[in-house]
Amino acid sequence: MAYSKITVEQRGHILLIGLNRPEKRNAFDVDMYIELANAYHELHTSDNLRCGVLFAHGEHFTAGLELDKWTAVFQNGWNDLPDVAIHPLGIDENKRCRKPVVMALRGRCYTIGFELLLANDIRVAASDAKIALLEVKRGLYPLGGGTVRLIQEVGWGNAMRYLLTGDEITAAEALRMGLVQQVTEPGLELEAAITLAEKIAKAAPLGVMGALKSARLARIEGDKVALERLIPDFQPVMQSEDIKEGIMSFLERREANYNGK
Repeated sequence: MAYSKITVEQRGHILLIGLNRPEKRNAFDVDMYIELANAYHELHTSDNLRCGVLFAHGEHFTAGLELDKWTAVFQNGWNDLPDVAIHPLGIDENKRCRKPVVMALRGRCYTIGFELLLANDIRVAASDAKIALLEVKRGLYPLGGGTVRLIQEVGWGNAMRYLLTGDEITAAEALRMGLVQQVTEPGLELEAAITLAEKIAKAAPLGVMGALKSARLARIEGDKVALERLIPDFQPVMQSEDIKEGIMSFLERREANYNGK
């Protein structure tokens, strides 16, 4: 797969995905979004990849969308985009990336950047980060899941505080509300995100994907459905090589070496 507006680098079992339009403050046109979708598909399908890290080149994660480039998508819905297997914003829960993604952000993280934050699993922010859903200031409202996920993350009142005003959230405030899980000095956010991803990649891949699937099911379908699926969905894991390795490493008091099978 050829990429021109993002970078993709495999580092061990981790896929580093970098937004790469720093001269445009990493503003998204449609082609950039499609490239990102292709990278998520690569992460989703490769048996050798266990975790992704999404970051941006330059001083800003993204200034948001190039609105004039997205008119057709706004008019026709996401169906106007090519039928990519993995939607980075997770609009279709049946086509979400089955691997976790850690996001590292700094500087401006506006509109689609905020919605990517909400769609990914663990977030690390530099202390200079400014996060905002600016859509109401531009004549529209968030179309990538932000109206749903922000409420889930921070509660109704906090969500309305920022959804309806378009005000910025600082890194410190984002940490307080649980929107990000770690704040670093500017320039250190990617290193911190990679460290987290490496910890995830060392864990049992089937266990990680199973935990992620169950947690997402609880959020979307509710606790009752997720609880009912716990034991049935665990049965294939019980037949795996990974669980045998996990038990042997426990008995032998050593670090496990999982193969994801």
